[in-house]
Amino acid sequence: MKIGDKAPEVLGIDANGDEVKLSDFAGRKVILYFYPKDNTPGCTAQACSLRDSYAELQAAGYEVIGVSKDSAASHTKFAQKHELPFTLIADTDKTLNEAFGVWREKKMCGKVGMGTVRTTFIIDEQGVIADIIEKVNTKEHSKQILEK
Repeated sequence: MKIGDKAPEVLGIDANGDEVKLSDFAGRKVILYFYPKDNTPGCTAQACSLRDSYAELQAAGYEVIGVSKDSAASHTKFAQKHELPFTLIADTDKTLNEAFGVWREKKMCGKVGMGTVRTTFIIDEQGVIADIIEKVNTKEHSKQILEK
């Protein structure tokens, strides 16, 4: 996916087992952020940055949706532990990761493997990708979005 592309209507299944659709957020901008794994330092910092500025993001017209390949049960524990007020999608089959092009080869600790490349897509009120943040500052992520 690139800027100007229409985002898919069906985004996936949330931690409660409910289908998440873009139309559920009609009239709002959507922050769709992909992250590698629940309860890891960088992913927790990113989620908490968005949590801490959630009211400000909502006031600016945004809804927040996080996506990782973790299970719904993992997302539930992660959201409860860190009091996350937004939706987390359990993309266990990596369908959404692949659709957005964030499931890619990564190098970590000298090993090469496939994984989620931390990326945020800003989707406008018409369901079109308006911006992409590829260099995510996990601790200041909400600031990165609000300053756009």
